[in-house]
Amino acid sequence: MRLLRPSGGGPAGGDEDDDAALLRAVARGDTEALAVLYDRHAGWLHARLARRCSDEETVREVLQDTFVTVWRSAGGHRGRGEAGGWLWVIAARRLVDAQRARARAERTERAAAAPPEPAAPAPSAEERVLAGLEYGEVGAALDRISPELAEVLRATVVDGLTTRETARLLGIPEGTVKTRALRARRELRAALGAGGGPYPLGGTA
Repeated sequence: MRLLRPSGGGPAGGDEDDDAALLRAVARGDTEALAVLYDRHAGWLHARLARRCSDEETVREVLQDTFVTVWRSAGGHRGRGEAGGWLWVIAARRLVDAQRARARAERTERAAAAPPEPAAPAPSAEERVLAGLEYGEVGAALDRISPELAEVLRATVVDGLTTRETARLLGIPEGTVKTRALRARRELRAALGAGGGPYPLGGTA
């Protein structure tokens, strides 16, 4: 796969059917289709990532990692909604991963240079539940709730997107985002209860 530089411009105005066809071609291993998809969407993805992260090197790495992920998982695009939204979900998650990794590295460097500190308090039950949204029993419970509710919870909690960003990403009204987030928490609590999960999911939408 060849790496390209993002072109300028705003959100891509390409035809959604064309994007879906490109993703199907990428899933079949077509590198030229990936290059076309990159040229069409890299510019606005870069601009949006740059608004959320001031470090240009991180933005470039996240952008490239996004399209590496697209290359590996294009077959997972369900064809529901525009491809741009699917790409932004990937990019947002890669950015969160990169920022977490950078924060861990900085904490490690500070800890190595600083004298020992008292042990931090144990995380609350809520924090432990939210931290487990992608892993363990909570991750399994998340897979059991309705897909349209799970995607809202992943966007707002795992990816840290605002209600407005989630609404734009998923193409639904902000009120629907809030309603689905509330329903998602209820379904997740029920799924955790059925599976014997150790922690209730508190909070509201």
